[in-house]
Order: sequence, then structure tokens, then C-alpha cells
Amino acid sequence: MELKETFENGKKISPVLPEEVKNYLIDIDGTICDDIPNEEPERMETANVYPDALQILNKWYQEGHYITFFTSRIEDHRDVTINWLDKHGFKYHGLLMNKPRGGNYHWIDNHIVRATRFNGKFTELTDKNTNIQVFEK
Repeated sequence: MELKETFENGKKISPVLPEEVKNYLIDIDGTICDDIPNEEPERMETANVYPDALQILNKWYQEGHYITFFTSRIEDHRDVTINWLDKHGFKYHGLLMNKPRGGNYHWIDNHIVRATRFNGKFTELTDKNTNIQVFEK
């Protein structure tokens, strides 16, 4: 990963990617394949892939963006998940397990965070203005 050194008030802080490179965190169940709960892991091996997800994510990978899958699947499901991703040809850099379950996520970070809700089909992303919540100064 090609990170740029950054400084604040003359002190080194966490490095960042170049502005043109995105760091995509992508859910698995219900986003790139059938939505399968952790309580039915036997279905994970045969989940149907969403072809548009495979096409778009691999395109982003080829363009130099970083693809990390971030899933609520538990650590016990890591091998079946890796095997499924590899079998279907997903290109990716990382896999994070144990995302909290239940949705309604609110991510707080000191870096820019852009969230895109998956609505049934992967397409090219477009810009849209919307309201966001911020901390008061």
C-alpha cells in the first residue's frame, strides 16, 4: 500500500492514501452475494454471487483501489469465506471478520468516510448531495 506521510503542527500523524486511490470496505452477505446469516454457515459455500458486484469490484481493484471485505461472519467462517471469494474470482486485499451485526452503522473516524448504501445492484458511483450529521465545534 502506497501511503503518503502526513504532518500536523510539525508532528507526524497517520499516513494517507493518495487522493485518487479509494480504500473500499465492502460487506459480503446481501451485498456481493445472497444474504446468509451466521446461524446457517452451510449455505455460505453455495451462495449465489451478484455478477455486477464481481465486475465492479474487480474493476476497482484493477484501477489501483484497495478492496477489503468487512463482514459480520465470525472467525470460524473465515476459510469458507476465503474459498468462496477465490472460487468466484474476487480480487481483494483484505478480509475483516466479526463486524457488529444488526446494521444501523454510524462510523466515526478522523479520516474522511464516505458511505454508500447497497441498494440491489452495483453500478458506477455518482455524486449526490445529502445531509450528514457532524460534531458541533
